[in-house]
Amino acid sequence: MREFDILKGYPEPKEPRWVHQNIRTIQNRINASYRDRKFYDGDRNDGYGGFQYDGRWEPIARNICKKYALDDQSAILQIGCDKGFLLHELLQLHPGMEVVGTEISDYAIACGMPLVKPKIQKTPFQTLPFRDGKFDFVIAIGAVYTLNLSDAIACLKEIQRVSKGKSFITLGAYDGEEDFRLFRYWTLLGCTVLPKSDWIEVLKHVGYTGDYKFNTAGSLNLKEAFDVKSLQ
Repeated sequence: MREFDILKGYPEPKEPRWVHQNIRTIQNRINASYRDRKFYDGDRNDGYGGFQYDGRWEPIARNICKKYALDDQSAILQIGCDKGFLLHELLQLHPGMEVVGTEISDYAIACGMPLVKPKIQKTPFQTLPFRDGKFDFVIAIGAVYTLNLSDAIACLKEIQRVSKGKSFITLGAYDGEEDFRLFRYWTLLGCTVLPKSDWIEVLKHVGYTGDYKFNTAGSLNLKEAFDVKSLQ
């Protein structure tokens, strides 16, 4: 188990992400909870604000294959794969690779990349219908901490069970109360957001052996806005 960022190279906005308790409201969170068109391709405060393929996952796919020694004989699972952009890039690199995605959004599956759409199945993140040790690598970006704690634990146990020990996850975390407040203003679906030390205890509890990255107010470049009207 190690803290490691396989997502380096993913383009991040140069300007701060401005947050405030009155920017993303409960209505935005209700809209996001359906994980439909509003979440993926609607207003930015409801979700992604337009989740379209633009090739930005290609360097991430290269990083993954290099760091985890994956090739055409490898089997890969992505939990919460959205429209399958990363899986698409992995298949571009290694056409013989077995890729599988799980998703809980009917909209995301319906809008999946043509190459991988048949390989995406709808299934809860915490109950994976795969045999023990099936996958050479499992990745879950932004999926685990959208669950409540008991389901997050179940999901982590499932990741450990179906993998051969190599995996990468992101976790919503904070270092102090200010970080927590900013992250809470930002996140739409984050349910289990813990201090970093608490996440370490959770990972130890489930016997997790893979890699992890903390998503924090700092890593997301969140800044509190004091003149909300100027941002609207």
